[in-house]
Amino acid sequence: QVQLVESGGGLVQPGGSLRLSCAFSGRGLRGFSIYAMGWHRQAPGKQRELVAGITSGGSTEYVDSVKGRFTISRDNAKNTVYLQMNSLKPEDTAVYYCAAESPITRQTYWGQGTQVTVSS
Repeated sequence: QVQLVESGGGLVQPGGSLRLSCAFSGRGLRGFSIYAMGWHRQAPGKQRELVAGITSGGSTEYVDSVKGRFTISRDNAKNTVYLQMNSLKPEDTAVYYCAAESPITRQTYWGQGTQVTVSS
Protein backbone atom coordinates (compact mmCIF):
# COMPACT_ATOMS: atom_id res chain seq x y z
CA GLN A 1 0.00 0.00 0.00
CA VAL A 2 0.94 3.62 -0.52
CA GLN A 3 0.72 6.25 2.20
CA LEU A 4 0.64 9.98 1.52
CA VAL A 5 1.10 12.64 4.19
CA GLU A 6 0.52 16.30 3.38
CA SER A 7 1.93 19.24 5.30
CA GLY A 8 2.34 22.97 4.92
CA GLY A 9 -1.22 24.21 5.06
CA GLY A 10 -2.35 27.09 7.21
CA LEU A 11 -3.79 30.58 7.34
CA VAL A 12 -2.34 33.20 5.00
CA GLN A 13 -3.36 36.68 3.94
CA PRO A 14 -4.43 37.41 0.36
CA GLY A 15 -1.36 37.84 -1.82
CA GLY A 16 0.69 35.59 0.40
CA SER A 17 2.41 32.29 -0.31
CA LEU A 18 2.44 28.75 1.02
CA ARG A 19 4.27 25.60 0.03
CA LEU A 20 2.54 22.28 0.46
CA SER A 21 4.50 19.06 0.71
CA CYS A 22 3.35 15.48 0.25
CA ALA A 23 5.54 12.65 1.48
CA PHE A 24 5.07 9.29 -0.28
CA SER A 25 5.83 6.02 1.47
CA GLY A 26 4.79 2.39 1.48
CA ARG A 27 5.28 -0.63 -0.70
CA GLY A 28 4.55 0.79 -4.11
CA LEU A 29 5.47 -1.67 -6.85
CA ARG A 30 8.43 0.31 -8.12
CA GLY A 31 8.49 3.35 -5.93
CA PHE A 32 7.55 6.98 -6.04
CA SER A 33 9.30 7.83 -9.30
CA ILE A 34 6.86 5.98 -11.55
CA TYR A 35 3.69 7.43 -10.02
CA ALA A 36 1.77 10.35 -11.46
CA MET A 37 1.13 12.81 -8.66
CA GLY A 38 -1.47 15.48 -8.22
CA TRP A 39 -2.84 18.10 -5.89
CA HIS A 40 -6.61 18.37 -5.62
CA ARG A 41 -8.72 20.69 -3.51
CA GLN A 42 -12.23 20.78 -2.14
CA ALA A 43 -13.92 23.91 -0.88
CA PRO A 44 -17.07 23.76 1.29
CA GLY A 45 -20.09 22.94 -0.82
CA LYS A 46 -18.02 22.31 -3.94
CA GLN A 47 -16.76 19.26 -5.74
CA ARG A 48 -13.16 18.20 -5.46
CA GLU A 49 -11.09 19.49 -8.38
CA LEU A 50 -7.64 18.77 -9.76
CA VAL A 51 -5.44 21.80 -9.17
CA ALA A 52 -2.13 20.57 -10.56
CA GLY A 53 -0.63 17.32 -11.77
CA ILE A 54 2.83 16.05 -12.62
CA THR A 55 3.71 12.89 -14.50
CA SER A 56 6.58 10.54 -13.78
CA GLY A 57 8.45 12.28 -16.59
CA GLY A 58 7.92 15.73 -15.11
CA SER A 59 5.18 17.06 -17.40
CA THR A 60 2.79 19.35 -15.58
CA GLU A 61 -0.76 20.59 -15.93
CA TYR A 62 -2.80 23.16 -14.03
CA VAL A 63 -6.39 24.23 -13.70
CA ASP A 64 -6.84 27.62 -15.38
CA SER A 65 -7.58 29.44 -12.14
CA VAL A 66 -4.08 28.77 -10.74
CA LYS A 67 -1.93 29.07 -13.85
CA GLY A 68 0.92 31.49 -13.29
CA ARG A 69 0.46 31.38 -9.51
CA PHE A 70 0.97 27.74 -8.50
CA THR A 71 3.87 25.44 -9.34
CA ILE A 72 3.93 21.68 -8.84
CA SER A 73 7.26 19.88 -8.58
CA ARG A 74 8.64 16.56 -7.43
CA ASP A 75 11.84 15.36 -5.82
CA ASN A 76 12.23 11.67 -6.55
CA ALA A 77 15.21 11.41 -4.20
CA LYS A 78 13.01 12.54 -1.31
CA ASN A 79 9.80 10.80 -2.44
CA THR A 80 8.04 14.13 -2.14
CA VAL A 81 5.81 16.29 -4.31
CA TYR A 82 5.38 20.00 -3.67
CA LEU A 83 2.86 22.68 -4.51
CA GLN A 84 4.21 26.21 -4.36
CA MET A 85 1.29 28.62 -4.11
CA ASN A 86 1.88 32.32 -4.69
CA SER A 87 -0.45 35.31 -4.94
CA LEU A 88 -3.06 33.43 -2.96
CA LYS A 89 -6.68 34.53 -3.18
CA PRO A 90 -9.62 33.93 -0.83
CA GLU A 91 -11.10 31.61 -3.45
CA ASP A 92 -8.09 29.31 -3.02
CA THR A 93 -9.40 28.44 0.43
CA ALA A 94 -9.99 24.69 0.54
CA VAL A 95 -8.74 21.40 1.86
CA TYR A 96 -5.87 20.34 -0.37
CA TYR A 97 -5.32 16.64 -1.04
CA CYS A 98 -2.33 14.87 -2.49
CA ALA A 99 -2.98 11.95 -4.82
CA ALA A 100 -0.80 9.29 -6.38
CA GLU A 101 -1.81 7.14 -9.35
CA SER A 102 -0.11 3.87 -10.14
CA PRO A 103 0.75 3.55 -13.85
CA ILE A 104 0.38 -0.22 -13.56
CA THR A 105 -2.85 -0.74 -11.64
CA ARG A 106 -4.34 2.76 -12.20
CA GLN A 107 -5.28 2.78 -8.53
CA THR A 108 -5.34 6.20 -6.90
CA TYR A 109 -4.17 6.77 -3.36
CA TRP A 110 -5.13 9.84 -1.31
CA GLY A 111 -3.65 11.72 1.58
CA GLN A 112 -5.68 12.97 4.52
CA GLY A 113 -5.73 16.58 3.34
CA THR A 114 -4.39 19.85 4.65
CA GLN A 115 -6.43 23.00 5.19
CA VAL A 116 -5.46 26.19 3.35
CA THR A 117 -7.29 29.35 4.39
CA VAL A 118 -6.72 32.65 2.63
CA SER A 119 -8.20 35.50 4.63
CA SER A 120 -7.35 38.91 5.97
